[in-house]
Amino acid sequence: MSLQYLPRFSLVAVGLGCSSAAAPFLTIGDGAELFLTGGLGMRADDNIYLAKDATSDLIFELTPGAELSFGKNAQFKAKLTLVDAFTSYSDHSGLNTNLFSADFASRFDDGKLRLGYDLSFHELNQNSFDARPTLAGQTPGLVRRDNFGTTFSGETELTQKTAAATSISFVRDNYKRAGYADTDSVTVPVDFYYRLTPKTDLSLGYRYRDTTVDIGQDSTDYFFNVGARGEFSPKLTGRFAVGLNRRQVSNGGDANQLGLEAKFAYELTPKTTLEFGASNDFGTSPQGQQLKNKQMNGLITAKLTPEWRVNGGLSWRTINYGARTDDYWEAQVGTTFIVSTNVRIVGNYYYRIYSSDVRLNEFRNNVFSVAANFRY
Repeated sequence: MSLQYLPRFSLVAVGLGCSSAAAPFLTIGDGAELFLTGGLGMRADDNIYLAKDATSDLIFELTPGAELSFGKNAQFKAKLTLVDAFTSYSDHSGLNTNLFSADFASRFDDGKLRLGYDLSFHELNQNSFDARPTLAGQTPGLVRRDNFGTTFSGETELTQKTAAATSISFVRDNYKRAGYADTDSVTVPVDFYYRLTPKTDLSLGYRYRDTTVDIGQDSTDYFFNVGARGEFSPKLTGRFAVGLNRRQVSNGGDANQLGLEAKFAYELTPKTTLEFGASNDFGTSPQGQQLKNKQMNGLITAKLTPEWRVNGGLSWRTINYGARTDDYWEAQVGTTFIVSTNVRIVGNYYYRIYSSDVRLNEFRNNVFSVAANFRY
């Protein structure tokens, strides 16, 4: 970050800390609540394109929105969230954007039957380790795309000791920049659970996933797995599934590997929690390439006082492209100051590093961010 930005960065940070006024929410009818949400923040990014030759900038963000929730204390609950994000770059004004996102989530639970429906639409204009124009030797820039997703899920008790669950989800990524593959993915998992103890279930599962792309080759995945979920000890909760993962591609080729999905939470102290997970799965890159992904991650969250919370995390991913294998690391430290029930100040630092046999693909990235978020 250039030194010329430091006075502006400090001034805005002080101003954010003064946003402590509280306001009531609006009740609509019986059990429905309307909240006004928003955020004012900035981030200092020393590599906005995630390129080997870094370009830095100071970015300001304004995110007004609204949240409507209903079904409080009822078997059926739902929430609709709308956000309009305005982003302004200090030195690269051509990257300024106004992006919209909408999320709807609903749940029904009567103790024996659980149903869920989710719907989302996000406009995105950002690079990631696997979607950045410098990978193809293009002019540096940001990757603009729309993401749409919808999922219907359900779980029901079959007997006192058994249950069955399934879902169907559809995800579409629509890229607005040439060289990237519009992608449609349909995923259908089916799981059967057997209650081993009052707090732990064994699982037997199967997952079908179909991925179609307009660049590259389509693929179909089959994951046959066994696992468990629940409370494994008074301090350890989570779930895992392990088994055979098989991919078939449209040109007739296929591949097999060990499949893994795991996510756990461990209570280190009454106020400190460690979350960790791992996965091993097939994937498809934004350029339509067939991938194998291994990933591990961990996050520690601690409540120091009723007002202060801190967190730190580390994740690692290795991406096998067939001809080469790349590694991506991301470390994060952050803090949250709860001003009131309506306002909180959030600060984060991210360090990212991508290593590859192709030196042009490598990058390092430091990002400092601070924001004031409100919910009235």
